[in-house]
Amino acid sequence: MPAAPFSAFERILLQSRSPVDSAVLLLLAWVLAHRQHVSEGQRRRRLAQVSADFRHGHTLSPVMQIAREANLDAIQLAAEIVRAKCSAKRCLGILHQAIAVATDDGELSLANHYILRFLADLLSVAPMTFTALFLQLTGQALKAPDDPSQERYWRRLDPAKYYAKYYAHKAEEEARAQRERAESDAAKAREKRQQEQAKAQEREEQRRREEQQRRDEEQARRRSSHQSRDHRRQEQSRPAPDRTTRALAVLGLTPGVSKQEVRQAYRRLAQSNHPDRFYAASEHQVALASARFQRIKSAYDYLMQTL
Repeated sequence: MPAAPFSAFERILLQSRSPVDSAVLLLLAWVLAHRQHVSEGQRRRRLAQVSADFRHGHTLSPVMQIAREANLDAIQLAAEIVRAKCSAKRCLGILHQAIAVATDDGELSLANHYILRFLADLLSVAPMTFTALFLQLTGQALKAPDDPSQERYWRRLDPAKYYAKYYAHKAEEEARAQRERAESDAAKAREKRQQEQAKAQEREEQRRREEQQRRDEEQARRRSSHQSRDHRRQEQSRPAPDRTTRALAVLGLTPGVSKQEVRQAYRRLAQSNHPDRFYAASEHQVALASARFQRIKSAYDYLMQTL
């Protein structure tokens, strides 16, 4: 089974004249890589300055590259070498150098705030000792680091970027609000159009129903008119009853009767309808009785002549 390849920092340690100095160099480079407002050339010059008496015997470029990548495996290995090979006094001196490198411009970056605390822990330096050393070197107490989740941190760290982001976010919110208003207006317009269309359809349906009702009524009138005409035509085309039939009807008889039956019917009707029976009634009733009696007498005379 082939052996695992060495990492970049392990190769540096194999080539180093002093692995301890190379390890310290990486820890200091890690701090320098997180300095704010410092160019790459300034970082190299500062690293060369603090490592002037180191005996590592290799260039600084690969170490700076590992520090920029924040390779925690390499940093952990460097801290273990320093802790195993250096005395407590030397570890305190290394932390002293790290604080100096981190605060050359008087400002401690948020990243280096945590890196220094991490290094103090890796180098077994007590927190109280670390804060006292920081106060001694910088003249300022080590404050709690700013919270990157708070807005004021980014406003102070990079005002231009913060306000650019703020106004971009504000413009985005305004654009989103405009889109929402436009969508709301469009939805209201669609709803209004749908309501108008529904009302128009309802009016059209009502018009159609009324039109159909008018047509139905017109057809009913036409049917009624046709039926009335047909009835009149039927009545007109129906043959009028002959005189014999009418005479029989006046006497209350049916066709086929004998003269004796005609005579008996006449006597019965003449007795009940003779005008003399109504002498005490009004002139009108007497006139009506006379007319009835005359019809009965005429019917009797005709039937006695024809039968």
